[in-house]
Amino acid sequence: MDRVVATCDEAVADIPNGAFIMIGGFGPPGIPVNLVQALRRRRLRDLVLIYCGGGTEEDGIGGLIADGAVRKLITSYPTHPGASAVRERYLREEIELEVLPQGTFVERIRAAGAGLGGFYTPTGVGTELAEGKEVRIIDGRAYLFELPLRADYALIKAYRADRWGNLTYRRTMRNFNPIMATAANIVIAEVDELVPVGGLSPEEIETPCIFVDRVVVVPREEIRRVARESR
Repeated sequence: MDRVVATCDEAVADIPNGAFIMIGGFGPPGIPVNLVQALRRRRLRDLVLIYCGGGTEEDGIGGLIADGAVRKLITSYPTHPGASAVRERYLREEIELEVLPQGTFVERIRAAGAGLGGFYTPTGVGTELAEGKEVRIIDGRAYLFELPLRADYALIKAYRADRWGNLTYRRTMRNFNPIMATAANIVIAEVDELVPVGGLSPEEIETPCIFVDRVVVVPREEIRRVARESR
């Protein structure tokens, strides 16, 4: 039941070329930056990333894309300021984009975690996003059928964990991390603090250990030190 691994490099060591990988976070908050940097050191190819934005050099996701490791990005906001790598590679036809409305993006992930076969949504009807998708009229309104979105691995960021892998989050870490933890075959959590088993009350556990496979601890002081040295 001890799911703690010593380093971020060890935590991502078995991720292969071509893997589908979810990465939590919304902009800088909640991104497992150290896991992403460790993934970048693997020098993988043909990855499919499921992440809400286009990434930046600072969060490591932009660097992963600039390295040519990513074949496809499934996202809802690929053109935010700082997402230069995805723009440049897309214009050179070196990366494929699948852009989804953000509600559809997160609901497809939630559907996978809940074991659903998909869902109907009115969002995107009559647009290019509807091309090739089933449209159904329900109570006089058109709906698109969207499939669940699942990954081989999810890299997520949490605040505290115990050795069993129970997780709590802090502030905006709650964005996509909890839902992605339910929708991947292997879930790897980067956390600020490790507490003894029993140190988290049932009321504060937001992701139970049944969803988590590996935990790596990177104290906030270490994150700040690495950020200072990288400037």
